[in-house]
Amino acid sequence: MPLIRFDMLEGRSEAELATLLDAAHQAVLDAFHVPPSDRYQIVHEHRKSRVRIEDTGLGIPRTDDVMIISITTRPRTVEEKTTFFRLLTSTLSEKCGIAPSDVMVNYVENTDADWSFGNGEAQFLNGKLGTPKPS
Repeated sequence: MPLIRFDMLEGRSEAELATLLDAAHQAVLDAFHVPPSDRYQIVHEHRKSRVRIEDTGLGIPRTDDVMIISITTRPRTVEEKTTFFRLLTSTLSEKCGIAPSDVMVNYVENTDADWSFGNGEAQFLNGKLGTPKPS
């Protein structure tokens, strides 16, 4: 159920994007222990002139591989979040050659009442997706 949006510079091949999405999904599986079919990913590609991703004065080097990954999901523990950050950057580095310094992550929490997976229903609330995960 995590919804992940990738904002990056245009230019990656279909194969590179597929590898990137698979790597990110593996990090979600390992950090949040969601079912394998719980996969919602959107890639937004931008011209270089349309993106500015700096480092908030931290001295983090950026290349043209830089991306912002926004994840919207139910509340998670601090341990789950930090595990996700670590697994995401290490997996993207290993599988895609993307430096951890080029990965910025934005985490947005919401509740079970904020999700409808279709048919105008709130499946977490009506029981179709089982017992809600405790916060």
